Amino acid sequence: MKYIFTLCLFLCLSFGFSQENLTYQKPHQNILELAEAPLAPSIRMDSKGENIVFLYRSNYKTIEELSETELRLGGLRINPVTNIGSRTRYYTDVKVRNGKSGDPKNISGMPDNGRFANFSWSPDQKFMTFTNTVSNGAELWLLDILNASAKKITDANLNANMGNPVTWFKDSKAMLVKMLPDTRKPLINTKEAVPTGPTVSVSEAGVKAQNRTYQDLLKNKNDEHNFEQLAQSVIYKVNLDGSKSVWKESDMYRGLSFSPNGEYVMITTIKKPFSYLVPYYRFPSASTIYKSNGDKVKTVLEVPLIEDLPKGFMAERKGKRNFTWRDDKPATLVWAEVLDGGDPANEVPYRDEVFQQDAPFDGLAKSILKTKDRFSGIIWGNDNTALAYDYWWNTRNTRTYVFNPSNPNQEAKILFDRNYQDRYSDPGSFVTSKNAFNEYVLELDDNKVYLIGDGYSKEGKFPFVDELDLETKKTNRLYQSQLTDKVEDISSALDAKKGEFVVRIESKNEYPNYYIRNIKKRIGLIPLTQFENPFKSIQDVEKQVINYKRDDGLDLSATLYLPTNYEAGKKYPMIMWAYPREYKDKNSAGQNTSSSNEFTYPYYGSPIYWVTRGYVVLDDASFPIVGEGDEEPNDSFIKQLVANGKAAIDAVDNMGYIDRDRVAVGGHSYGAFMTANLLSHSNLFAAGIARSGAYNRTLTPFGFQSEERNYWEAPEIYYNMSPFMHADTMKTPLLLIHGEADNNSGTYPLQSERYFNALKGLGAPVRLVMLPKESHGYAAKESIMHMLWEQDQWLEQHVKNKAEVKTPEESIKN
Repeated sequence: MKYIFTLCLFLCLSFGFSQENLTYQKPHQNILELAEAPLAPSIRMDSKGENIVFLYRSNYKTIEELSETELRLGGLRINPVTNIGSRTRYYTDVKVRNGKSGDPKNISGMPDNGRFANFSWSPDQKFMTFTNTVSNGAELWLLDILNASAKKITDANLNANMGNPVTWFKDSKAMLVKMLPDTRKPLINTKEAVPTGPTVSVSEAGVKAQNRTYQDLLKNKNDEHNFEQLAQSVIYKVNLDGSKSVWKESDMYRGLSFSPNGEYVMITTIKKPFSYLVPYYRFPSASTIYKSNGDKVKTVLEVPLIEDLPKGFMAERKGKRNFTWRDDKPATLVWAEVLDGGDPANEVPYRDEVFQQDAPFDGLAKSILKTKDRFSGIIWGNDNTALAYDYWWNTRNTRTYVFNPSNPNQEAKILFDRNYQDRYSDPGSFVTSKNAFNEYVLELDDNKVYLIGDGYSKEGKFPFVDELDLETKKTNRLYQSQLTDKVEDISSALDAKKGEFVVRIESKNEYPNYYIRNIKKRIGLIPLTQFENPFKSIQDVEKQVINYKRDDGLDLSATLYLPTNYEAGKKYPMIMWAYPREYKDKNSAGQNTSSSNEFTYPYYGSPIYWVTRGYVVLDDASFPIVGEGDEEPNDSFIKQLVANGKAAIDAVDNMGYIDRDRVAVGGHSYGAFMTANLLSHSNLFAAGIARSGAYNRTLTPFGFQSEERNYWEAPEIYYNMSPFMHADTMKTPLLLIHGEADNNSGTYPLQSERYFNALKGLGAPVRLVMLPKESHGYAAKESIMHMLWEQDQWLEQHVKNKAEVKTPEESIKN
């Protein structure tokens, strides 16, 4: 007994107290082999399927990359040395294939050791631009698709701090490019600058500004100065040969877009005053129309600072919004305006009204549509046919309208009126194709359109192509996948009228690949890619989607993996991974959208690695939180959460696979919040893993996840749902992992630090791992390998080799 106690003490000391100077570790070889498997390239295909650009990159960044200079301002993360997003995921190689077959070929003229991003097709799809980040900035490069050649066309002076700095002219002969101004003032080192006074924020009586807990906001005048300098650009017109001329002088340019005919450009600029409460996209702005030669036409929109909106997820500001070009017209502006004052609490027959205005934008705006709920977009067809969408979060409802934009007196017809969480009834997405302006518009065949759907049902996933008559609303199914041992996704239409579609096909051990399928000629598939499975060690793992019921009868599902060393009759430890989702009806909550034929892909945050370590893995377990009618899902969050966890364990235990005393639960973000609550309010689990979570909801007082009530309206909800408030009930070993630079709303690193302190102060078994430089999702190879090591060590100690818990009386007897 003394030996066992000494050994346990040694293990506790070696794992619990020797971590102060811990260096990055690597996981077990079984896990490492999967984690280091190379990625298949991403592809960018032209609209005809003739040319494909293959983009290659490493699975991970390095910790050196994450350690480069970074400023966090107004919701942006910027490298002020290179003037591009500091968290940009770079590609390191590019190849091209011309035609539908053959191997990708190398591109001549590409730079060595490149870091490529911001790829953008020219309108005629003969060229593609991309940025290459070097030590002192970002360069613009031009890729000639047909000749498979590339050349640098600007120096390293791009301003890519707010996304892609390039906007193509419609004739594909030149671009508008945001570059650094010569007048940019030096940045202030905020850590060394001597303050000139305090930072003061003011709230006026009666003006409510109920904003979420955004991160990376401006904090003082020095931040304001730095943001303004980093946002400033000069717009140059750059030709294909690299020659350039100033098109617009320095300003804080946020967005640029050409009219379909290329004669006008709409530019949005950021204005002052800045805010310490909201990100840059809610700063004041102005949208101005210019001719393609740079001459000003008219300022069409001025938006004030957006700090104070009515309460609720469906709140919206007054005035013009959703400013876009009409894709089927040469130069027509379209926008929406609220009819309910922007306040979801106001009951009105129509929430929004949509307007249009033709060039030169000095005539009366014309109303073309009113929507019952919040307007969310239009797919343009022609003069007489367009489709529009609205939605309402509180009811999870969406409508699809067909209307005549040339005759606003003709009442819009509702094609679909449905719960958008109901995947089984999803009619699919409308097929679009390029028009004479190289804009994507509705593919119309007389009065018929085409829909591509996922085809989820109780029987499985069987994607389809439908033909829909807009007059009669009748559908004709043109194709439905019949694959039962594979999963097919219909990615896009090459030519819907001819029946040509791009599909992606995979199985549980066959890597996803792309093909051309002709649904009319019924000829064989034409392969476009031939990617091989890089995860051979788990390609034969036993995998199945299991269906089971919660104690209230709600249908649940999960994907079950058996260990690679599985032996029939033996009981194994299990790790369950999940993420709660809120629903307004039980029908949608009980639907299954997983398939045992989906490719088994162990991405960095996946639990699937542990099938190689002798664990049963239950992935993507259903954790619905339902609130029907006037009841909100969170009103019974804890009860439903525990019921979901128990149902999952019962289902796998009844199959005879597991030792239910050795089950771990884990999750990321809201899944971490779930994990902590499950350990606080149940005795179902031997241990937990919670990554990048939030644990004290009073620190997010104006809503979180799908909760739109504020703390003062529902204090008991915020209290009861906070694991921090129940730290005294938590006795189960919990591994907390968090990125030190988490930028997600609500999941400040402080959340894990304070929760750890509370648990430690109350004597709970807990370990906190803070990953330097990492954001809400982790990127550096060193961080991810160490995370996998931490999780493996935790599971080995507290789950697989869990010590038997004995009562004091039993301990005395032994």
